[in-house]
Amino acid sequence: MSDIAVILPDGSERSLPEASTIADLATGISRRLGKDALIGLVDGSETDLDTVLVDGQQVEIVVPDSERGLHTIRHSTAHVLAQAVLELWPGSTFAIGPPIEDGFYYDFALADGATFHEDDLDKIDAKMREIIKARQPFVRSELAPAAALELMSDHLYKSEIIQMVASGEKASELASEMAEDGDSADGAAEAVISFYRNTDDFVDMCVGPHVPHTGHLGHFKLMKVAGAYWRGDVDRPMLQRIYGTAWADKKQLAAHLVRLEEAEKRDHRKLANELDLLSFPSELGGGLAVWHPKGAAIRKIMEDYSRERHLNGGYEFVVTPNLASGKLFETSGHLDFYADGMYPPMEMDNGTYYPKPMNCPIHCLIFRRGQRSYRELPLRLFELGTVYRYERAGTLHGLMRIRGFTQDDSHIYCSEEQLAEEIESLLEFVVSVLKAFTFEDFTFNLSTRDPKKSVGSDEVWDLATKALKDALDKFGVPYEVKEGDAAFYGPKIDIDVRDAIGRSWQLSTIQADFNLPERFELEYVAADGSRKQPIMLHRALFGSIERFFGVLLEHFAGNFPAWLAPIQATILPVAQDHQAYADEVYAKLKASGFRVDLVEANDPLGKRIRNAKQQKVPYILVVGADDVAAGTLGVNPRGGEVDRDVPLDDFMTKLAADIESKA
Repeated sequence: MSDIAVILPDGSERSLPEASTIADLATGISRRLGKDALIGLVDGSETDLDTVLVDGQQVEIVVPDSERGLHTIRHSTAHVLAQAVLELWPGSTFAIGPPIEDGFYYDFALADGATFHEDDLDKIDAKMREIIKARQPFVRSELAPAAALELMSDHLYKSEIIQMVASGEKASELASEMAEDGDSADGAAEAVISFYRNTDDFVDMCVGPHVPHTGHLGHFKLMKVAGAYWRGDVDRPMLQRIYGTAWADKKQLAAHLVRLEEAEKRDHRKLANELDLLSFPSELGGGLAVWHPKGAAIRKIMEDYSRERHLNGGYEFVVTPNLASGKLFETSGHLDFYADGMYPPMEMDNGTYYPKPMNCPIHCLIFRRGQRSYRELPLRLFELGTVYRYERAGTLHGLMRIRGFTQDDSHIYCSEEQLAEEIESLLEFVVSVLKAFTFEDFTFNLSTRDPKKSVGSDEVWDLATKALKDALDKFGVPYEVKEGDAAFYGPKIDIDVRDAIGRSWQLSTIQADFNLPERFELEYVAADGSRKQPIMLHRALFGSIERFFGVLLEHFAGNFPAWLAPIQATILPVAQDHQAYADEVYAKLKASGFRVDLVEANDPLGKRIRNAKQQKVPYILVVGADDVAAGTLGVNPRGGEVDRDVPLDDFMTKLAADIESKA
């Protein structure tokens, strides 16, 4: 047999006997790599280790401690979960089981309408570990749709997927979705369905690839049971979903569980209640928050800071209504491409109206009011605009997923010549504002067109995408391209931040839009007297005030820095005899613009100190007899050592410096 040569990630070539597999290549490089290898990446496509290599292919070996490796581990662990459940509950069926961030899930319908209970997770865990210990191989096969349907005849949901793919009805859309979820028809155009079998009794339909055998798994934990509608449709059956997490080794799993414990402590819903910041009254309905005085104080500070930065950045403030005619959203395209995210129409005596889901169409009306000149460009409009978007009840999550929220929304209208500079300026502006809130670790993503869910010509999309890409390149940051993830009217840059415990949050967005200016027939008079169409940039910096507040609350664990804290200092007189001096301290701090409160000596000092600490106040100021005589304070800083006999003016200088530095 003649040899073949494959190209490794470092550009080097490696010779192998003809008919060698990826597993052979891994073992040939080193015994350790052969042992650790999970799947291969051949010419950019993931595939199983038993795939036979061809001369000239580019090959990468995927190991556990990598993004692709973790994805594969989670995917394969989901299959083991399905196998365990079907063994423990004979006659049950399964739907889909994708890998997700940090873990996986699988959806089930148990026989005779049975339901999972939390204590069932231990039983399922034990069965999964039996399967893992058996080192069962994942064996791939491919079947024509008719044979696939026969194989899955006892499984309603798998059969439905096969029928839709085989019929060609929405086949490409379904294949893409299932590929993302981990369950897919493989090669729908050739009407071939792929499966992975672990034993004679268990086989699952799946695009793959998978680890070579179950022995590569084991560092997992089943987390919870939840309900989920089949394919997210409230009119379809409610299935039971089991969530789990899986990692490359025991150390990673333990670290993740510690992060989850910390995240639970930082849950913004819990902290908002404990700190009396806001609430979600059931009488109000789902996904709607009520801001209490302390929470509203923080929100005002955030909004005031945003206004100040935008004013200094050359933005002009506008205000638009929360309701608009359906004709507006027909023009913008929202009724064609975003209707599922809008609330039902309201029939009025003069037409059909909708709560606005976005501010951009109305900003276009502002631009269109009167003749515009090139001298006015770039025109930067800014609004703290409240919008309403429909979210299913099951997806609501405190401030992170809410039905009514306020965006710090900007739309910049510029010429083509100004586009690159404006995008670069926006990147600098966004990052500088986020850094003021102590975020330092950023991730940038460029989302491109989804041909099935977009408006406008290829030429316009290519121009807009290139402008964003060039700006990112010039800004000098690494970024990932997310194909097909753009809004329907233009490509976008998403900016994610990493919080204090390492979680990633998508916050800011910059979108280039050539389409809305065309749909609204926007134009300006150019320097040569001709009429030209402006380019529109959409930019939400916080994303929404509500969600950003929730992220900050968890990021700081409620310990807001002094400039954001609703109460910057709490004054505690040791006894009633010191009340008059405490009142003087309160009055002087208040007159200087500081946010302070005073708790009279009706309870023991220790109890009042504990209460103030529980409210996470940056400074607790204790005043006793010596302080009354000397005009001083006992300063108890949050997380620091008590400093006694501090002159009041010195403390005021210190607090002012903290606020100014946003420390």
